[in-house]
Amino acid sequence: MKNILLAIASGLLLGIGWPTYGFPLFLFFGIVPLLMTEYKVRHHKYHKSQVFGFAFLTFFIWNMITTWWIYNSTPFGMWFAEIVNSLLMALVLLIYHVIARRATFTVASVFLTSIWMSFEYLHLQWQFSWPWLNLGNGFANFTSWIQWYEYTGTFGGTLWIWIVNIGIFRSVLLFAEHKDKSILYRSAIRNGLIIIIPILISYVILKTYQEDGEDVEVIILQPNINPYTEKYNTSDDRVGVLLSTLTSSKISKTTDFIIAPETVFADNNRLKNFQNSIAKKTALSIIAEYPKANFLSGISLLDVFRDQSKVHSQTNTHKSGVFYDDYNSAFFVRPDGTDELYHKSKLVVGVENFPYQSVFKPIVGDAMIDLGGTVAKKTTQPDREVFFTKEGLGAGPIICYESVYGEFVTGYVRNNADFLAIITNDAWWGITQGHKQHMAYAKFRAIETRRSIARSANTGISAIINQTGTIVSSLGYNEQGALKGTLKTNDKITFYVKAGDYLARVAIFLMIFIFLFSVTKRRKKISIP
Repeated sequence: MKNILLAIASGLLLGIGWPTYGFPLFLFFGIVPLLMTEYKVRHHKYHKSQVFGFAFLTFFIWNMITTWWIYNSTPFGMWFAEIVNSLLMALVLLIYHVIARRATFTVASVFLTSIWMSFEYLHLQWQFSWPWLNLGNGFANFTSWIQWYEYTGTFGGTLWIWIVNIGIFRSVLLFAEHKDKSILYRSAIRNGLIIIIPILISYVILKTYQEDGEDVEVIILQPNINPYTEKYNTSDDRVGVLLSTLTSSKISKTTDFIIAPETVFADNNRLKNFQNSIAKKTALSIIAEYPKANFLSGISLLDVFRDQSKVHSQTNTHKSGVFYDDYNSAFFVRPDGTDELYHKSKLVVGVENFPYQSVFKPIVGDAMIDLGGTVAKKTTQPDREVFFTKEGLGAGPIICYESVYGEFVTGYVRNNADFLAIITNDAWWGITQGHKQHMAYAKFRAIETRRSIARSANTGISAIINQTGTIVSSLGYNEQGALKGTLKTNDKITFYVKAGDYLARVAIFLMIFIFLFSVTKRRKKISIP
């Protein structure tokens, strides 16, 4: 029973430490009770399956507290995400348990940190990608603590959390063995400094950082179209009128960008007919009398064809002999009428992609896991497109879920984006932590790249975020309107943009090395240093 209570305690501590309602200080010791449970099982020769069970309990509680809101789009999708993610996290701890029985405390601790970071990296790369609960995301509402993410990305936060948790865990074990209170005093000072020093460094960076770029005037549109009852029953003509009305109250001769949300134009648009689409005509109409203004928006596009040579793994079959590629895209229209398209590349599991189709399609056919949205395989493009104005100003169009991926977003900056434009639709989850967390995670991308962000969300939260991850202005959830403001450009490249998730790659190397070394050596008695 004591072990069960410890496992529950860890789940609760991780949950109440999570944004946007939580306080991240809890994350620094939230894993300690679970580590104590694993240690007891290991040293009392219980079956290793108990470690897996206790870990699953911890991580299931954490997942449910923080991401239960998926239920609002689909109950099955919520249960699938919660259970599978908890199982994977529990598997990580089970592997650590196996290695810890054969390694010293220090080596086992390095392995645990490394395998967890490797797991997080996997969640950023594979087709069942769900990095929502990567530990470094836990500081989303306390960006003044992590300005150094421009050097480490969110993996720096993950490493920070594990170092403190393991440090506290070690002190608890030593105190239990020696009953010396000075151990706890020294631990409090040491781990307190490990927490405080990075925060102080972050505050110094924050107070000394200067935005030196050019001013860009943006108008961010928030049409507030209900995705369940209105979106796919609203014609592009009506959408165009609404966007024009919202823009007219804010636009001026100094406006540089008008930005509208993801798939706001969704009325059976064909890729080959985009030039004559209502979407492009709306854009041209809005910016016709404003020579500086450029229009950036989301659109759903279909490419229907019969040529079987064009069929690929992301192609959908409509009926015999008819195929189509389905795109979740961003389009860009300049004052001279020229345009560009970008097709979303990081897809939502089940809604927009069929994970490992060659394996699962023979089993489940064309069925897909509905996690909210339009269920169809989307077609992607491999590179990060940057939309440039005729003056050479570059905007990186990030579509919805893509904004959760730090290293992915650096691709826009390496392609010379001067600022980032996030277009999204967060209404699928209702008035829950879902849309708030998604908004908060965008602040990491501003810090990592030192690029200002203009965020247009269909139902909110739309915002302008500066290069330090601070929200300058915003429109609340479920509000209809237009947000006008000024952001700064930047052409400097941060260390993180250059190096990407290097901490995770180092962790993968350490994880593999320690695993191979541990399983090939003789087991010996383990002591706590």
